[in-house]
Amino acid sequence: MSTTDKTNPTVKSADRVLDIFELFAEAEVQELSLMDISRRLELPTSSVFKILHNLVHRGYLEKDENGKMFRLGYKIFQIGAKYAQHTSLTTEFQHVAQQIVSEVNEAVYLSIRSGRNILYIAEKQSTHPVRFVSHLGMQLPLHTTAMGKLFLSTLSGDKLEELYRESDLLGLLTDTTISEWNVLTEHLQEIRRTGVAFSNGEAVQGVRCVAAPIVNANQEMIAAMSISIPTSRWKEETWSQMTELVVQAAKKLSWIHYYQPG
Repeated sequence: MSTTDKTNPTVKSADRVLDIFELFAEAEVQELSLMDISRRLELPTSSVFKILHNLVHRGYLEKDENGKMFRLGYKIFQIGAKYAQHTSLTTEFQHVAQQIVSEVNEAVYLSIRSGRNILYIAEKQSTHPVRFVSHLGMQLPLHTTAMGKLFLSTLSGDKLEELYRESDLLGLLTDTTISEWNVLTEHLQEIRRTGVAFSNGEAVQGVRCVAAPIVNANQEMIAAMSISIPTSRWKEETWSQMTELVVQAAKKLSWIHYYQPG
């Protein structure tokens, strides 16, 4: 066997892994079965089975509770978050976030949507000893966070129904996590009216957040930013100031990153 022949299986395996990732990226659904992947890529199920379980073991894919459906795993989003740290959006975010921290000394976060979760891609922490600390690559369900509800507010009723079943809202993170569909839709209607989203300890007990959208030149939401404050430091006048700051900062990021020429 030639040297080239010996290396072909490795190259072929790598190609198949990349084909699987690209399939998930392009698929209209978030979950695919072994048979779906095998059929769409025209590959033997035995080969796909081995690759899928290797990817699950490494965290690049996840299985559903029945072990039959696969979706992209946390490792993919961690890598994406690391990449995002080097983009101009996160660089500009650090500048505007520092201005906010200098004014109110509360934590500021930047996120993007990842399926039914938000994915934290940047942050600027306050100097207070008591604070909510995220980590890059952390994910939280959309309906539990102010930033996540912003993303949900951009979806039509049909898209929301595709994304959720009512049972999906029953996993409580805190005592105030939204667990009823009609309550969530009321929140989304208010967000569409005002352009601002709030959360009150729905993801992390004792932490309130206000969030605003970052949009592109077509007014499509591509990211969100928020300011968080522990309820122990919450004051109405501070809350009003934080709301104004996050709205103006999100508008600034939208303008700098998506409207300026060059």
